[in-house]
Amino acid sequence: MGSGHSHTHRPEAVEVSRGARTVLLAVLAVLALATVVGLVRLWPSGESQIAGDTAFAAPGVTFPHAKVTKTSTGCGADGGGAADLSCGQIEAVVTSGEASGEHITLTVPAQVAGSGLARGDSIQVMRVPASDNGPGVYQFFAVDRAPGLGWLFLAFVLVVAAVARVRGLLAIVGLGVAALVITRFMLPSLLDGRPGIAVAAVGASAIMFVVLYLAHGVSTRTSTALAGTLAGIALTAGLAHYVVPANRLTGFDETAQFLASLQPDLDFQGLLGAAIILAGLGVLNDVTITQSSAVWELRAAGPDLPRRSLFARAMRIGRDHIASTIYTIVFAYAGASMTVLLLLRIYDRPLLQVLATEEIATEVVRTLATAIGLVLAVPITTAIAAALVPPHPDPADSLPGRR
Repeated sequence: MGSGHSHTHRPEAVEVSRGARTVLLAVLAVLALATVVGLVRLWPSGESQIAGDTAFAAPGVTFPHAKVTKTSTGCGADGGGAADLSCGQIEAVVTSGEASGEHITLTVPAQVAGSGLARGDSIQVMRVPASDNGPGVYQFFAVDRAPGLGWLFLAFVLVVAAVARVRGLLAIVGLGVAALVITRFMLPSLLDGRPGIAVAAVGASAIMFVVLYLAHGVSTRTSTALAGTLAGIALTAGLAHYVVPANRLTGFDETAQFLASLQPDLDFQGLLGAAIILAGLGVLNDVTITQSSAVWELRAAGPDLPRRSLFARAMRIGRDHIASTIYTIVFAYAGASMTVLLLLRIYDRPLLQVLATEEIATEVVRTLATAIGLVLAVPITTAIAAALVPPHPDPADSLPGRR
């Protein structure tokens, strides 16, 4: 008896009618087919022409690793520096490539020298080989951050494994799938000149079809969240298509200027629309899976709740989630735009003038369009879930002689 009672309160024990499940799966099958067709039609041709020479370095230039042996005094942390080195100079020994073992002296940016660069640190240098025009030279390229990033990622994986266990590790695998879709499909397609919003919508849908089932398992509850997520993607794409040109946003910044010199035919408004869709994808997934789970939990705990009451109670959870999610989005964008905000603070311009700038207006539009899409996804997902779970029993069925 105890075991059976416990089982009935598990969300998985909520039985969905075959008809409702069939309708949901049919809709998702159509959307999956549309996603596949979109992938095929928008797949990069690999024949995009880049204006000018895009080689990062001249022929013969290599990027070997080196280990710092001396740093200059007075430029932050000193790892056994020598007084004969001026601020911003370091000595190092090459540790890879054909010049391994060679001792070199480099000038590094003041910010790098003052960031704690010390003896024993690994760096990457650019080596220009000797030629008829002069001897070979070395230039500082970057600090080797691979070990630090590797340890940080390992800590992340261990924490996720300890707390979320298998589901958390599957979510990390899902991130790998998302990275493949972005790097192998979305970015090359955008460089090919494909419509930015269409590429982002198709790519986001493909990611969600894999990631949701991978992280949360194959179930009607997950399928419900997926349906709500796809609806949210469609809403966000529609908003992006309208609000970007309506606010005369160009999507053109300093990075875009350099990109335009290599790909002058890119649609930067479309790229901005694609960024809006992709930026809200993780939060959208979060709110839809939460709402779907909330409805399942409420139905398992209250099998006698009418659908209207079930929807209302789940929406109370959704409203709390919406409030915290809006803060998440705004603070995330504020953190990413901190340098721009500081610069505008120094200028001390009125708020309306600040909102008129391209940089701030872009972030405001990106934030609001993303927020509208995810907020609307909450009632949509809740309504789908409430419609799928079985209705509360008809009191007449409990009357004598009724079955």
